[in-house]
Amino acid sequence: MSYPPQNPYGPPPGQQPGYGYPQQQPSPYGPYPGGGPVPGMQPQYPAVMPGGVKAARAIMFVLAGLNVIGLIIAVMGLGSVSKAAHNSSPMDDTSALNVGKGVLIFVIVLIVIFSAVAITVALQCGNGGKGVRIGAIVFGIANTLVSLMTFPFGLVHTVLGILVIAFMSKDESNRWFVRPRY
Repeated sequence: MSYPPQNPYGPPPGQQPGYGYPQQQPSPYGPYPGGGPVPGMQPQYPAVMPGGVKAARAIMFVLAGLNVIGLIIAVMGLGSVSKAAHNSSPMDDTSALNVGKGVLIFVIVLIVIFSAVAITVALQCGNGGKGVRIGAIVFGIANTLVSLMTFPFGLVHTVLGILVIAFMSKDESNRWFVRPRY
């Protein structure tokens, strides 16, 4: 008994070539009508940190550096206000100086908190999860709101805070932070 010769590179004998659905050109919008991925397929995750996340991370480090400069200025201001309160005579009204000291202490605490959060979130951008992205967005919003209270001086902080929000809100940033980490 002999078998007919098998050709692995062509259609089986007895069938028309190209039988079945006609071949179509690939769609420029993707395989699914809407441009998105086909339902049921695994989404593709980035292997390296996207540029937007790198930029937001660098901006948060810059904000922390600017905060340290502001911290130094605030501590020097607190020292001079304390010296002025100490050198004043007992008959002078020092309540304004005490209020100034209280405001400066509040500002110093606020600067330390914002600096610590900026550095912590920026360091976690490389390996953090979705909470790091949300924390960076909340940091950007809080930074923008606080800097708007000191508008002429806080203009740089306002712009950088808005950039952190914009970069962390992008889809590529979301894909980076929801990627599987083994």
